[in-house]
Amino acid sequence: MRLLTNKIILILSTLSAIVGLAFLAWILITLMAKGLSSFHLSLFFTDLIDGGLRNLIIGQFIIAGIASCIGIPIGMLAGIYLQEYGNGKFVRLIRDLSDIMMSAPSIVIGAFVYAVVVVPTGGTSGFAGSIALAVMMIPIVINTTDNMLSLVPKELREAGMALGASKYRVILDIIIKAAKVGIMTGLLLSFARIIGETAPLLFTSETSNFFSLDLTEAYPSLTVSIYNLANDPTEASRDLAWAASFILTILVLVINLIGRFITRHKG
Repeated sequence: MRLLTNKIILILSTLSAIVGLAFLAWILITLMAKGLSSFHLSLFFTDLIDGGLRNLIIGQFIIAGIASCIGIPIGMLAGIYLQEYGNGKFVRLIRDLSDIMMSAPSIVIGAFVYAVVVVPTGGTSGFAGSIALAVMMIPIVINTTDNMLSLVPKELREAGMALGASKYRVILDIIIKAAKVGIMTGLLLSFARIIGETAPLLFTSETSNFFSLDLTEAYPSLTVSIYNLANDPTEASRDLAWAASFILTILVLVINLIGRFITRHKG
């Protein structure tokens, strides 16, 4: 009976994996077929107003880059505190809140930033979009830093302290260096997560057809523009949406592959 149950579960698990992979392959094949048919190099050299994607790609990286400048230091410092300084119920509370934030729907984060940033400032802006993405990024960085530092042997900490180094020097010069590969991989994966987000930016930064460096106004966003173009009735706009989706997928895939490569070649 146990062998029969094992075979049934194995068959069901295999079928579930095949179904999941089949849907993934369907999505990727459709995306490649539609995206490649609409893809051309001029997309990188003209703005959306002229039928290109240059301003959207640059704008997406600027928003995500500013979000990283906000989220990475806060997340890493919080992760270091949890692993190296904190103890008791307060630490467990922060870890629980971080886990909850990681699973929170991105649209909820967008609505929160809309209420606390967009409404008081009187309109959408690139800064608001960056804050929304930073809020998404912080719990991921906290979790990554906390977990990676926990893997560093206690003996390294004790050796550093025995040599007379202060606690913060031990953390900076020994512990973080020992965990740098895992931390860097987590940072890359968190960046890949936020650069493909749409929902938070719908409420906070919106998008623009023109190139701009003014982060106090509605800011060009690749993901929001894909949403808008896909809902446009003209075929040219929908084709542009497929091309933009293809480019965004490649960007996210490349960032994820870099993270995997770093992990596998950490030696």
